Amino acid sequence: MKLKRFGVSLEDDILKELDAYVKKNNFPNRSQALRKLIKDYLVEEKVNENKTVAGAMVIVYDHHKRLLVNKLLNIQHDYNKIILATQHIHISHNLCLEIIALKGKAIDLINLSKNILNIKGILHGKLVFTDIS
Repeated sequence: MKLKRFGVSLEDDILKELDAYVKKNNFPNRSQALRKLIKDYLVEEKVNENKTVAGAMVIVYDHHKRLLVNKLLNIQHDYNKIILATQHIHISHNLCLEIIALKGKAIDLINLSKNILNIKGILHGKLVFTDIS
């Protein structure tokens, strides 16, 4: 993608915070940091406007928990139109990590996430959005 240059004027205290952000996150320059911050904002806006987005949900659960796997599968079947793929990984004798790739209206991804995270036995989970444009 072609890059375009433009000037930005910032108050000194904001510039100091930007420089601290650049350093903390090991960006090579301010431009990279600004690009990331702007992209994050634009993705958040698409989520807030219920636009079509992509996402990934990562969950960790104890597969020995009674009925958990059945509940998880039933919910996933209810949302089959937005689930692109799942990957199931055994991280220990008891624990499984599952990665669910998603694409659809933001509210549908959020609702799927809430339904899964409310299953008794899900130990941790997070939904992350990204833009598809």
